[in-house]
Amino acid sequence: MTTIANAQPAFKGGQEALMSFLKSKIVYPEYSSKNCISGTINVSFRLDKDGRITDAKVQQGLGIDLDDEALRVIKLTSSRWTVPADFNTTTNLVQPIRFDPDLTNCRSSNPADMQAAINNYKVQQELENAVTNYYINKYQGKADLSKESYIITLKKQLGFDDDLINDLLKQAKEKLKQGDKDSACTDWNFIHNMGSNKADSFIAKYCSPSAP
Repeated sequence: MTTIANAQPAFKGGQEALMSFLKSKIVYPEYSSKNCISGTINVSFRLDKDGRITDAKVQQGLGIDLDDEALRVIKLTSSRWTVPADFNTTTNLVQPIRFDPDLTNCRSSNPADMQAAINNYKVQQELENAVTNYYINKYQGKADLSKESYIITLKKQLGFDDDLINDLLKQAKEKLKQGDKDSACTDWNFIHNMGSNKADSFIAKYCSPSAP
């Protein structure tokens, strides 16, 4: 007796169209780009009967900014899937997403350098949190202002400068062009919480509760 498997969901246009869509939407995260980090991130998700993405999460990643970007671009495929009528919508699907940095800047990179950068990212996150928490508290009038010189030193150590801000503004602009306002607002709010006002006009225009 031959068992016929139920039909599976398919991206509209087929697998090649899915690969092209994902590649076109990836905005290479600033840290991984500068540190020549490559890798494949596996994202699991479910689809409802209308082809909308639900329960998306990183199944296997590197624990760095590539994970967030992989999750973001999978969510952009929402409503672009054809789902058979008999498909079980509680089924977890897994999509690998490959990241490869610009080789013109990364020819001298090696696996040891990449692993060191991944490890450093996790340490850096704690320092970033110290900076952003300070400014969040400062905006609320709750910060210990005697710590500002230490925070400024941390910012220099982390490379929180105009070049980084410009890179983040460019990154947010690209996400907004893709219709991903939430991710753009995340970038703009990060700039704000670095103690800069360079994204404040975008936050006011796009990220307030009354924004269109």
